[in-house]
Amino acid sequence: MSSNVGLTTPRGSGTSGYVQRNLSHLRPRDAVKPYSTDVDSIGLRQRQPDQGILEHDRKREIELKVFELRDRLEDEGVGEDDVDDQCDALRKKLEIEQARTNGGGPNSRKLKSHQVHEMARAKIEESEKLRRALGISKDYEEGSHWKKQEERKVEREKEYAQGPSRDRD
Repeated sequence: MSSNVGLTTPRGSGTSGYVQRNLSHLRPRDAVKPYSTDVDSIGLRQRQPDQGILEHDRKREIELKVFELRDRLEDEGVGEDDVDDQCDALRKKLEIEQARTNGGGPNSRKLKSHQVHEMARAKIEESEKLRRALGISKDYEEGSHWKKQEERKVEREKEYAQGPSRDRD
């Protein structure tokens, strides 16, 4: 053994005494973070749902119902042409129905934890409904009331510092 590394004698230790690097040790990364830690600059940002995934799920629901109908009709022994016609009719009916209800919007209580895009859409709709109910404008910026109040305070202090003007007499 060299440089006092390892065991002086491997006897009784249950090892061969060979010392090697711990390759599973994770070294700390650089101090640079991939995100801003400034709380004021972060603001409120809601996760935007991926429209492609939402559209895929909508189509998947329709095709599931069409497949169930096809399976049932094939078990009943209906002809292939009749099955195709009924499936096409059901598909068109469901697409029109979903277009009329505008996707229906997900019910956040029925969503599973893996349906993150549906949950994001439900949260945005819920926030929009609450904003309308409270009468908050779309361009409202959080904390703007306090900024206006601070600006008025600064203006009053400037007027007071200037003293009484002669125009008031």
